[in-house]
This record gives sequence, C-alpha cells and structure tokens, in this order.
Amino acid sequence: MDNQHLASMIRKSIEMHSERTALRAKVDGVWQSTSYRELGQKIDAMAGALLGLNVKEGEMVGIFSGNKPQWPVCDFAILSIRGVTVPIYGTNTAKQAEYIIDDASIRICFAGDQVQYDKLKFVIKKSKTLNKIIAMDDKINISDDDSLYFSDLLKKGMENPRTGDIRALLEAATSDDLATLIYTSGTTGDPKGVMLAHSNFAHQLRAVDAGFNITEKERSLCFLPLSHVYERSWSYVVFSHGGENNYLEDTKKILEYLSEVRPTAMVSVPRLYEKIYSTVHDRLEKGSAFKRALFHWSFNAGQKYANRKKDKKFVGPILGIKHAIADKLVLSKMRDVVGGPKNFFSAGGAPLAKEIEEFFFAAGLLVVQGYGLSETSPLISFNAPAHFKFGTVGRIVSEVQVRIDDETGEIQVKGPNVMKGYYNKPEDTKEAFTADGYMKTGDVGIIDRDGYLRITDRIKDLIITSGGKNIAPLHIETLVGMDHYIEQICTIGDKRKYVSALIIPNFPALEDYAKEKGITYTSREDLVKNDQVILFYKDRIDANSRELAQYEKIKAFTILAKEFTQDGGELTPTQKIKRKVVMEKYRDLVEKMYPAE
Repeated sequence: MDNQHLASMIRKSIEMHSERTALRAKVDGVWQSTSYRELGQKIDAMAGALLGLNVKEGEMVGIFSGNKPQWPVCDFAILSIRGVTVPIYGTNTAKQAEYIIDDASIRICFAGDQVQYDKLKFVIKKSKTLNKIIAMDDKINISDDDSLYFSDLLKKGMENPRTGDIRALLEAATSDDLATLIYTSGTTGDPKGVMLAHSNFAHQLRAVDAGFNITEKERSLCFLPLSHVYERSWSYVVFSHGGENNYLEDTKKILEYLSEVRPTAMVSVPRLYEKIYSTVHDRLEKGSAFKRALFHWSFNAGQKYANRKKDKKFVGPILGIKHAIADKLVLSKMRDVVGGPKNFFSAGGAPLAKEIEEFFFAAGLLVVQGYGLSETSPLISFNAPAHFKFGTVGRIVSEVQVRIDDETGEIQVKGPNVMKGYYNKPEDTKEAFTADGYMKTGDVGIIDRDGYLRITDRIKDLIITSGGKNIAPLHIETLVGMDHYIEQICTIGDKRKYVSALIIPNFPALEDYAKEKGITYTSREDLVKNDQVILFYKDRIDANSRELAQYEKIKAFTILAKEFTQDGGELTPTQKIKRKVVMEKYRDLVEKMYPAE
C-alpha cells in the first residue's frame, strides 16, 4: 500500500489512535462522538457497500452536502476502493449540481439534507449518468427505487464485509491515483474540475507538518465547507495526527459552536475575523468613555507585550504587570468570544487587513494568513507560529518553486502541490501553464527580501482608470469593508475617471443607528436612500480610506437594499463576488455614478 495514499493515511491513524475521538457533531442538541476505531468500521462498511453498487476503480462519486460527520466516511470509503470523490457545495443550485454531475459522469451521489436530495431528484430526471441517490440523514424523505439511506447502506456493508476486495484494491493503489475533482467556483464562465491526486494532498501534509506543531490533541471546528479544498486538506492534516474534527452545519451558529468546542486550531476565510473585529468595535462605540479608555489601554499593553514576545525581547516587570491586568480585565474576554486560547487561527481565500491581524495578536490569538488555490491543493505559502509577518501570506512552502513574472507581476508556481489539470478541458489546462511548466495563478504579488509573499490582486480584477492609473480593488475593499456598518462592497472603475462602489450595509447595525438618530423609514429601500444615512456612510468610507492614494479613494457610491447572494448570481459558493455579474445586474446604478461620462 502506497503510504502517500489518503486511504493509507487514515488507516494508519485508525490503528495508532483507535480509542481517540475522530468526529464530533451536534445531533438534536446533543454532541455525539465517533472514535477512530468506529470511523474505520464505517469506512470499510461503506466501501464494501459501494463495491456492492458496482463502483469501479477511477469512478467519480458525488457528495452534495454541507459539513457533517458522514462526509469523511463517504470520502474515505470512496478513496479506499480507488474511486474519486467529487464534492458539490451544499449551497449549489440544482443547475450547478447538474453541470458537475454531467461533466464528471457521476452515477452515484450522496445528499446531505432534504433540500439537496430534492435538487438531485430534479437532476436525476434529466441526467444521462446519475441513477442512484444516497440520503445521508434518515430524516430525509426519499422516494422511488433510485434512492437509498446512508444508514441502510452502512448496515449492508457491515453484514457483508468486502475486506479482501478492499485490501486488494489498496495494495494496487498509488499516490498518483486521482483523489478528487474540485470544481472551481467560476467567477467567470462554467466551473472547471480541478484534478488532484493523492500525492498532491500528501505534499500538503508534509508542508503543514514542517511549519506547525500539530498533535493528536488538536481539536478543529470544520467551519468552511468540506467542498472547499482548504477545509478538506486541513481536515486531512487533523486526521493524519489523530486529532478531532468537529462539524458545523449551520455557519450562523459559529460563535455558539466556538464556545462549546473550544477548538485549538481552525481555518476560515477573513470574513469571520472581520465580523468579530467589527462587533467588538461597535460595542466600544456604544460603550461608556471609561470602557473605551480601558479597552485602548489594554489593547496597547497587549500589543507591546505580544510584539516583545514575538521578537524574543525581554518583557520587563512593569509591562508584565500591565499585561496581566489587561489580560484579566479585557483580553481574556476577547479570547472567550472565540472559545478561549488557540494554537492558531488560519485565514485564506481573501486578504485580511493587517489591523485585524494585530488586533487578534494583541489579545493573545495568532491569525496566520496563507495563500493558495484549488489548483495547488491549496497551499503555496503560509505564515507559521515560528515565523510570520503581518500583511503578508507567508513564506513559500517546502518543495514548491514560485516566481514573479517580469512583465505582468503574476505569481507562477511549480511543485508537487500543482494539479494534474482540468478534467475534460485540455485547452484550459494548456492555457493554465507556461511553456516551461509553471502554473499561472492569475494573482499579482511580490516577494519581499525576507522571503514573504504579498498578494496585490487578481490580474482580471485590476482596475485601470481612463487616466491610466492601475488600482487593486481588493486593497480598497479590504480597508473599507472592515467597517462594522458595511457587510459587502464591490468597487468599480475600470476605464472610468474615478473609483466608485456598491455598498451593502450591515442592516442590523444600520437599523440600530437609525433608531438612535431618530431616522424614520418604511423599508430598507427607503432607509438606504435617506440623506442622513448616505452622509453617515460617506464619513465612514472617507475615514477608512486615509491610507489610500487620492486616485484610489472612492469618489461615488450607491447603497443597495439587497445583499449579494449565491442564489442571486452575484457570489460564488466561496462567497467571492462575481464582478461581471454585479456590473451587468446593476448597470443603471453604476452609470448614474458617472454622470459626466
């Protein structure tokens, strides 16, 4: 058995950590645990049951579900019989799921809940390949002969074990086997199936182990969708060390779950940290002058203390006493909001403002940024507890080569983390690589003299004004968008005289402000057109734009009453804005912000 194969990895952990907890999930309000031994039994039973459904080597099997403990059982079962796991975001529409199912020729697909099951029932009527739906929850109402329950399939697998067949398949398995197709979100055009082999994930395990001290005592909260390569790869890291993965189905309950699980480490996108940061600052604005003064004093003490510890400098007795007081009165309470002390938080997928990194660091919480793509499994670089620099995405991971293109500034990468290519898309695959084998990331960045990588923006998102100024919209959106009163922002300005923006408010915060100021309104549409509200947002945008160059500053903006959503077509499943869709959908409003053109 190839040791770099993921099925080999999980079997080694099952053997070494059999009685430790592998999975935890809240079912009907009660946390339920699964040990590594029990996980192994379920994987083998499901693998045998899939063989009973005639799943062949190299066959694509779909998982259309949010995060739940059945997810890794299905994943490892598929991999154990040399199948290929094809995740589908639980929030995808029936049409989006249909595209993936047809493109990957999926015959069998798992459904996480009733909504996802019903979407698959719609797809199965039209699909040329899909013929079996497996309901992962017994609460799902299934119909017809095309559907089975996960629990029934598991029972069949336990009653009719296929241990010998599974062992034979694993003996023949290699790390070059295809492990998964991960369909990119597709901010433009149809999504592409990224082909990742077991060797790609094996590299990620080595890279993380080189930078982090991960142990069997790790408790992770699966917050990002497991369809996202970042969460998927991280969960493999946790499993490889005998750690514990906790599953969060409802992301709206994140703070509740953080306090209950008290994870030692987790990965997320910046929006989670931005929300916590803005919530704390909103409470400060509403608090007394004494509370504000106490917070700022405590924050300054925490920042000085943390920086001296980071730089391995002596912490004098006076600063030590100040920090102890600050920690007891303020900083420890900030840590409690996210479930207490952590080894680290990780952020990726979008830039996180340096101010927010420093804010958490002062409270004794390290948020380390990393960088990568679905096409790179995902990690290309990361900050680690032993070496990090705020405002960057860290140093390049081991075994990977990165260069910056002289003409475009594009980050280009080569190494064992890079995909095999795009499934069924040879021309797109060819276009993704340079003549000498480097993958084009589509991102612009620089590497500083200490070897830390900093991302500027996506090439396709760069704004070039009619005056010839090059502007990175992500930089503007990161600074302005961390305001507590702003939920979403999309900047505009390509081939225009100046930068403008579409703003979606944090409506609960705005409605509190309106109540406090005596602003009356009949609807959200009415509220966002109020002159006092518009002036309020102008002041906040200006205040958050102080470090921007004059040509980067937002000169006009429109406040929208309806947020960008995946269902509305403005967001990808990973919550990235589809700029072209937004531009087209709000074309009339955009044109009104440029009256003289």
